Amino acid sequence: MHKSFKLLILSVLFGSWLCSYQAEAQTFGYVDSEFLLNKHPDYKLVQDELEALKDQWKKEAQNLDQEIKEMRASLKAEEVLLTEEMYQERLEAIREKEKEAVAFNNRVFGINGQYYQKQMELMQPLQSKIFDAIDKVCKRFRLAVLFDKAAGPTMIYTDPRHDYSEFVLQELGIEN
Repeated sequence: MHKSFKLLILSVLFGSWLCSYQAEAQTFGYVDSEFLLNKHPDYKLVQDELEALKDQWKKEAQNLDQEIKEMRASLKAEEVLLTEEMYQERLEAIREKEKEAVAFNNRVFGINGQYYQKQMELMQPLQSKIFDAIDKVCKRFRLAVLFDKAAGPTMIYTDPRHDYSEFVLQELGIEN
C-alpha cells in the first residue's frame, strides 16, 4: 500500500474513533424542574404559606384602598361645608394615604419586595435538596450536561429516554 493511503486510512479510523469516544464521553440528559417541584411534598407547604402571606398582604392593600375611597367620598359629601383651607388639608391627607398605599405595594409586592424575599427564603432549602439530588444523579449516570426542560424554550425536542426526573425523585425518596 502507498504510504499516504495508509496515513489517510489511519487518520479516518482515528477520527471516527475520536468522534465515537467524544460522543460517549459527553452524555446529555434533562429534568423537568416543574415536575420535580410539584411532586415534592414540601413544595405544597411552601405554596400554602406563600398564599396565606399574599392573601394577608392583599387584604392590607385593599384596606388602604378602601380608606382612600372613604376619605374621597367623605370629602365630596362635606365639600360645600368646608373652608378652602380645610378642603386642602383633607385633600393633602388623601394624597398622603395614596402615597402610603403605593409605598406599601412597592415594599411588599415590588421588585425584591417582602413577598419575593419570603418566596426565596422558603424555596431555598427545597431547591438545595433538589439540586443535591440532581448532582447525585448526574454523577451516577456520568452526565456531562443536564438541561431543565421547564427553564424555557431552549429545548425544542426531548427524547423521554433522556429524562432523568424520575431518578431525581428516587434520590429525594419520593414515590411517583
